[in-house]
Amino acid sequence: MYEAKTKEIVLRRVREALAKPAPFLPPTPDFTSPLHHANTDDLSVIFVENFLKNSGTFFYCETEEDFFDQLYTFKHEQKLDHLFVWETNLQKALYQAGIEYNDSEQDFIAKAQASLTTCEALITRTGSILVSSANAGGRRLSVYPEVHMVIAKASQLVPDIKDGLQHLRIKYKENLPSMVSLVSGPSRTADIEKTLVMGAHGPKQLVLFLIDDLPH
Repeated sequence: MYEAKTKEIVLRRVREALAKPAPFLPPTPDFTSPLHHANTDDLSVIFVENFLKNSGTFFYCETEEDFFDQLYTFKHEQKLDHLFVWETNLQKALYQAGIEYNDSEQDFIAKAQASLTTCEALITRTGSILVSSANAGGRRLSVYPEVHMVIAKASQLVPDIKDGLQHLRIKYKENLPSMVSLVSGPSRTADIEKTLVMGAHGPKQLVLFLIDDLPH
Protein backbone atom coordinates (compact mmCIF):
# COMPACT_ATOMS: atom_id res chain seq x y z
CA MET A 1 0.00 0.00 0.00
CA TYR A 2 2.79 2.40 0.89
CA GLU A 3 4.76 1.60 -2.26
CA ALA A 4 1.63 2.15 -4.35
CA LYS A 5 1.13 5.57 -2.76
CA THR A 6 4.69 6.55 -3.62
CA LYS A 7 4.36 5.43 -7.25
CA GLU A 8 1.08 7.31 -7.54
CA ILE A 9 2.72 10.54 -6.40
CA VAL A 10 5.65 10.11 -8.79
CA LEU A 11 3.38 9.36 -11.74
CA ARG A 12 1.23 12.38 -10.96
CA ARG A 13 4.28 14.65 -10.97
CA VAL A 14 5.52 13.08 -14.19
CA ARG A 15 2.15 13.66 -15.84
CA GLU A 16 2.12 17.28 -14.68
CA ALA A 17 5.62 17.83 -16.03
CA LEU A 18 4.79 16.22 -19.37
CA ALA A 19 1.84 18.57 -19.74
CA LYS A 20 4.37 21.42 -19.97
CA PRO A 21 7.04 21.95 -22.64
CA ALA A 22 10.03 19.90 -21.53
CA PRO A 23 13.69 20.08 -22.59
CA PHE A 24 14.86 17.47 -25.08
CA LEU A 25 17.12 14.80 -23.63
CA PRO A 26 19.05 12.58 -26.06
CA PRO A 27 18.34 8.84 -25.73
CA THR A 28 22.04 8.17 -25.21
CA PRO A 29 23.70 10.59 -22.77
CA ASP A 30 26.43 12.75 -24.24
CA PHE A 31 28.72 13.44 -21.29
CA THR A 32 30.74 15.96 -23.30
CA SER A 33 27.80 18.34 -23.60
CA PRO A 34 26.09 20.23 -20.78
CA LEU A 35 22.67 19.16 -19.60
CA HIS A 36 19.98 21.69 -20.40
CA HIS A 37 19.17 23.56 -17.20
CA ALA A 38 15.47 22.85 -16.89
CA ASN A 39 13.38 24.32 -14.13
CA THR A 40 13.42 22.49 -10.82
CA ASP A 41 10.06 20.79 -11.38
CA ASP A 42 11.44 19.15 -14.51
CA LEU A 43 14.66 18.24 -12.72
CA SER A 44 12.74 16.51 -9.96
CA VAL A 45 10.76 14.38 -12.39
CA ILE A 46 13.84 13.40 -14.42
CA PHE A 47 15.77 12.62 -11.26
CA VAL A 48 13.01 10.42 -9.84
CA GLU A 49 12.66 8.51 -13.12
CA ASN A 50 16.40 7.79 -13.17
CA PHE A 51 16.52 7.03 -9.44
CA LEU A 52 13.75 4.43 -9.80
CA LYS A 53 15.54 2.90 -12.80
CA ASN A 54 18.51 2.42 -10.47
CA SER A 55 16.26 0.32 -8.19
CA GLY A 56 16.03 3.02 -5.53
CA THR A 57 13.04 3.37 -3.21
CA PHE A 58 11.57 6.87 -3.34
CA PHE A 59 9.24 8.81 -1.04
CA TYR A 60 7.98 12.29 -1.90
CA CYS A 61 7.39 14.41 1.22
CA GLU A 62 5.33 17.58 0.96
CA THR A 63 6.69 18.91 4.28
CA GLU A 64 9.13 17.95 7.03
CA GLU A 65 6.19 16.70 9.08
CA ASP A 66 5.19 14.50 6.17
CA PHE A 67 8.75 13.13 6.14
CA PHE A 68 8.53 12.14 9.81
CA ASP A 69 5.19 10.39 9.21
CA GLN A 70 6.49 8.45 6.21
CA LEU A 71 9.78 7.55 7.92
CA TYR A 72 7.91 6.29 10.98
CA THR A 73 5.58 4.14 8.86
CA PHE A 74 8.38 2.77 6.68
CA LYS A 75 10.54 1.98 9.72
CA HIS A 76 7.77 -0.02 11.37
CA GLU A 77 6.57 -1.76 8.21
CA GLN A 78 10.11 -2.90 7.45
CA LYS A 79 10.74 -3.82 11.12
CA LEU A 80 13.84 -1.62 11.29
CA ASP A 81 14.44 -1.78 15.03
CA HIS A 82 18.02 -0.52 14.84
CA LEU A 83 18.22 2.76 12.93
CA PHE A 84 21.61 4.41 13.28
CA VAL A 85 21.83 8.20 13.07
CA TRP A 86 25.03 10.10 13.87
CA GLU A 87 24.27 13.60 12.59
CA THR A 88 23.34 15.89 15.48
CA ASN A 89 20.69 17.87 13.61
CA LEU A 90 18.97 14.69 12.47
CA GLN A 91 19.09 13.27 15.97
CA LYS A 92 17.40 16.35 17.41
CA ALA A 93 14.71 16.32 14.72
CA LEU A 94 13.96 12.62 15.19
CA TYR A 95 13.87 12.98 18.97
CA GLN A 96 11.33 15.81 18.73
CA ALA A 97 9.28 13.73 16.28
CA GLY A 98 9.27 10.74 18.65
CA ILE A 99 11.17 8.43 16.28
CA GLU A 100 13.60 6.03 17.94
CA TYR A 101 17.19 5.80 16.69
CA ASN A 102 20.57 4.50 17.81
CA ASP A 103 23.47 6.96 18.16
CA SER A 104 26.03 4.51 19.59
CA GLU A 105 29.13 3.50 17.65
CA GLN A 106 29.86 0.69 20.09
CA ASP A 107 26.96 -1.47 18.87
CA PHE A 108 27.24 -0.47 15.23
CA ILE A 109 28.86 -3.60 13.78
CA ALA A 110 26.53 -5.96 15.63
CA LYS A 111 23.26 -4.09 15.14
CA ALA A 112 23.65 -1.91 12.04
CA GLN A 113 20.36 -2.74 10.37
CA ALA A 114 19.59 0.65 8.83
CA SER A 115 21.03 4.16 8.67
CA LEU A 116 19.74 7.65 7.97
CA THR A 117 22.00 10.36 6.58
CA THR A 118 21.86 13.64 4.73
CA CYS A 119 23.60 14.18 1.38
CA GLU A 120 25.42 16.88 -0.54
CA ALA A 121 23.32 16.96 -3.73
CA LEU A 122 21.06 14.99 -6.04
CA ILE A 123 22.39 14.42 -9.55
CA THR A 124 19.52 14.54 -12.04
CA ARG A 125 21.24 13.06 -15.10
CA THR A 126 22.18 9.80 -13.39
CA GLY A 127 19.57 9.64 -10.63
CA SER A 128 22.42 9.48 -8.13
CA ILE A 129 22.95 10.81 -4.61
CA LEU A 130 26.17 12.72 -3.95
CA VAL A 131 27.53 11.93 -0.47
CA SER A 132 30.72 12.85 1.34
CA SER A 133 32.61 12.12 4.55
CA ALA A 134 32.02 15.70 5.77
CA ASN A 135 28.88 14.94 7.74
CA ALA A 136 28.79 13.06 11.03
CA GLY A 137 27.64 9.92 9.24
CA GLY A 138 31.09 9.61 7.73
CA ARG A 139 31.67 6.70 5.39
CA ARG A 140 30.30 3.75 7.35
CA LEU A 141 26.63 4.73 7.52
CA SER A 142 26.34 4.83 3.72
CA VAL A 143 28.10 1.50 3.19
CA TYR A 144 27.68 -0.98 6.04
CA PRO A 145 23.92 -1.21 6.96
CA GLU A 146 21.61 -3.24 4.71
CA VAL A 147 19.24 -0.28 4.37
CA HIS A 148 20.65 3.18 3.71
CA MET A 149 18.04 5.94 4.02
CA VAL A 150 18.77 9.47 2.85
CA ILE A 151 16.88 12.67 3.56
CA ALA A 152 17.23 15.42 0.95
CA LYS A 153 15.45 18.55 -0.23
CA ALA A 154 14.29 19.47 -3.71
CA SER A 155 16.55 22.52 -3.59
CA GLN A 156 19.53 20.12 -3.62
CA LEU A 157 18.75 18.96 -7.17
CA VAL A 158 21.46 19.78 -9.70
CA PRO A 159 21.53 18.89 -13.41
CA ASP A 160 24.83 17.03 -13.68
CA ILE A 161 27.83 15.65 -11.80
CA LYS A 162 29.95 18.70 -12.52
CA ASP A 163 27.28 20.91 -10.90
CA GLY A 164 27.41 18.77 -7.78
CA LEU A 165 31.21 19.01 -7.63
CA GLN A 166 31.02 22.77 -8.13
CA HIS A 167 28.61 22.91 -5.19
CA LEU A 168 31.21 21.11 -3.05
CA ARG A 169 33.95 23.55 -4.09
CA ILE A 170 31.81 26.51 -3.11
CA LYS A 171 30.65 24.93 0.14
CA TYR A 172 33.99 23.62 1.41
CA LYS A 173 36.46 25.81 -0.52
CA GLU A 174 39.97 24.49 0.22
CA ASN A 175 38.76 21.93 2.77
CA LEU A 176 37.18 19.39 0.45
CA PRO A 177 35.98 16.17 2.12
CA SER A 178 38.38 13.23 2.02
CA MET A 179 35.67 11.05 0.47
CA VAL A 180 33.15 12.05 -2.19
CA SER A 181 30.99 9.38 -3.76
CA LEU A 182 28.01 8.93 -6.06
CA VAL A 183 25.43 6.42 -4.86
CA SER A 184 23.34 5.08 -7.73
CA GLY A 185 20.89 2.62 -6.24
CA PRO A 186 21.59 -0.39 -4.00
CA SER A 187 24.90 -2.22 -4.18
CA ARG A 188 24.84 -4.97 -6.79
CA THR A 189 26.99 -7.38 -8.77
CA ALA A 190 26.53 -9.93 -11.53
CA ASP A 191 30.04 -11.35 -11.45
CA ILE A 192 28.94 -14.87 -10.47
CA GLU A 193 27.27 -16.67 -13.40
CA LYS A 194 25.80 -13.33 -14.51
CA THR A 195 23.19 -13.53 -11.74
CA LEU A 196 22.27 -10.16 -10.27
CA VAL A 197 22.90 -10.08 -6.52
CA MET A 198 21.80 -7.07 -4.48
CA GLY A 199 23.81 -5.86 -1.49
CA ALA A 200 27.04 -7.54 -2.53
CA HIS A 201 29.34 -4.69 -1.51
CA GLY A 202 27.00 -2.40 0.41
CA PRO A 203 23.34 -1.72 1.22
CA LYS A 204 20.66 -3.94 -0.31
CA GLN A 205 18.21 -1.05 -0.32
CA LEU A 206 18.67 2.66 -0.96
CA VAL A 207 15.76 4.79 0.24
CA LEU A 208 15.36 8.50 -0.50
CA PHE A 209 12.96 10.83 1.29
CA LEU A 210 12.72 13.99 -0.81
CA ILE A 211 11.22 17.01 0.97
CA ASP A 212 9.64 19.59 -1.32
CA ASP A 213 11.05 22.86 0.06
CA LEU A 214 10.49 24.93 -3.09
CA PRO A 215 8.04 27.84 -3.29
CA HIS A 216 4.81 27.11 -5.18
